Amino acid sequence: MSTMRFVCLLASTLATAAVLMAVAQSPALQRGISVEMAVTNNAAPMPDADNHDAWIVTVAADGSLYFGIDPVAPDDLADQMKARPRNRDQKLYIKADAHAQFASVKAALGPARASNFEEVVLLASQPESHAPRTMVPPKGIDVQLGAPASGGAILVQLSGPAQGSTLTVNNRRVSASELGRTLKGFLDNHAQVVEVDANDAVPFGDIMRIIDEARAAGAITVALPIFRSL
Repeated sequence: MSTMRFVCLLASTLATAAVLMAVAQSPALQRGISVEMAVTNNAAPMPDADNHDAWIVTVAADGSLYFGIDPVAPDDLADQMKARPRNRDQKLYIKADAHAQFASVKAALGPARASNFEEVVLLASQPESHAPRTMVPPKGIDVQLGAPASGGAILVQLSGPAQGSTLTVNNRRVSASELGRTLKGFLDNHAQVVEVDANDAVPFGDIMRIIDEARAAGAITVALPIFRSL
């Protein structure tokens, strides 16, 4: 065998071994229910959402709920969460279809709060460039369930089509294009918390756009104050 042929064969063998080792060390992707997630620009990597034991509640476009890959009725979700053992650092990931009504997402968030989750991760679709054959971790945004203990939060409210699709920041009506600039102005002055409220008919994708804008404007905490009473 010629020296050149031996070198090529050796290089090929080492490359194959490296690929096999990388595959063996890569975390197994958790099976899940496919939905059209909201698109964001400011979500953070959430690699643990791909762990085999990750807690994921999926909200389909028609409002159907799934705990992992198992369908579940809204009234049974809290009981199933309480029955499943979890470690103290366990996160809950909400994978909601952008077209699902907020009422359907609340059907998942309510049991989360009842199961003592103070916050959840809202998973999102965030297009970005990456090297071919590279595993890209899921991305999401942490949100607090309930109103923050400290005052001075900025309240963003969004109404659905039946109410004319109005958007307000601290009771001041703004357009969608003005939202980011308005939030940044408030955040630069005094507050670091943005609370997001919406009526039941609002598509979840619209709410995620507000949450994404809040992160871009510099909000340390994004909260859903509609859960004060849970």
